[in-house]
Amino acid sequence: MTASVSVGEKKQFVRWFLQSYKMKRRECIWILNYMLSNENLLEKTHFVEEAHYCPRAMVMSSTESKEIPFRFYKGNLMTADAEKSFHDLRLNPEEELYVQLNFPNRPPSPLYLSVLEENPYMPQNASYNDQDRLVAEKVLEESMSAFQEESILKQIDEALDANDRERFFKLSELLHSVKSMKKTESE
Repeated sequence: MTASVSVGEKKQFVRWFLQSYKMKRRECIWILNYMLSNENLLEKTHFVEEAHYCPRAMVMSSTESKEIPFRFYKGNLMTADAEKSFHDLRLNPEEELYVQLNFPNRPPSPLYLSVLEENPYMPQNASYNDQDRLVAEKVLEESMSAFQEESILKQIDEALDANDRERFFKLSELLHSVKSMKKTESE
């Protein structure tokens, strides 16, 4: 993650983001466009994860995200009113602003990674490593796949015991497709 990101890099990222994703709330588009037109504000803007820990933060989500559409945090206050947050941005462009954008990010976009900064307000116990998360996801996928295969094999045994040829062939076909999908994913 980058320690200091130039205004030019941020502009390039915001333009790409606006062209690539639709937002759940149209006010988010207005806010991002306002950032593009205000270099002082953009200079004080930091793209981070878990922005809700920051003293002044904004969370915006694309339509493909399952996250909340919009939140603005300032001190101990939180609002979903985009107009109030826009008003705060206009009145206080010199204050640091931390922005979290929720959007499909697999694989991570190089443009996003180039502007993503370490969240300085992230509690020590809440920090996690992307590599750790990926390893955990892979372990979970492998165990789910193994469980699915075991379940199908058990059902195949039951079909054989019951002399149910039709069920045996259906389950064998299913097992074959699960194994070939697993093989394709690992390549």
